[in-house]
Amino acid sequence: MRYPILLVDDNPHDAELTLAALDPKAGEEVKVVASGQEALDYLRRAEQAPLPELPDLILLDLNMPQMDGLAVLDAIRADEGTRDIPVVMLTTSGEERDIRESYARGASGYVVKPLELGQFFEAMAGIRHFWMKLNRRPQLG
Repeated sequence: MRYPILLVDDNPHDAELTLAALDPKAGEEVKVVASGQEALDYLRRAEQAPLPELPDLILLDLNMPQMDGLAVLDAIRADEGTRDIPVVMLTTSGEERDIRESYARGASGYVVKPLELGQFFEAMAGIRHFWMKLNRRPQLG
C-alpha cells in the first residue's frame, strides 16, 4: 500500500532527518518542499492532476520565512479539495500559544521535534504508526 506524505520544512537538516526516520519499504513516498508557497503550489498541481495525487498526510513546520505554517494551514483548510488531509505540525516550538493556535486553525496534531536523535526517530515512528496504520479518514474528492 502506498502512503504519500508531503513534508514542508525550510531546514534541510530537519528535512533530511525526517526522511531518514520514515520508512520507504512501508510504502511511504515523501515529497519534500522548503516553503509554504511551494507546498501550496504542489497541492494545487496534485489536486488538478488527471488522477488527483494528494498526500495522505502533511507534516508541516511552523516557523518558516515568508509564509509560516499557520498561513499554509489556513490555505489548506480553506480549499475544499485539501481540507480533509491530516496536517501534523512538526516543529521546534513547544509554546502553548503556538499549540493552541495550530489546533484552532485545524491542525490534526502537534509534535515538538525532539532534539535527541533517538527520541526524534521514536516520535516519527509514533506519527507513522498512528497516521499510516491506525487512523482512518474519508476518501478525498
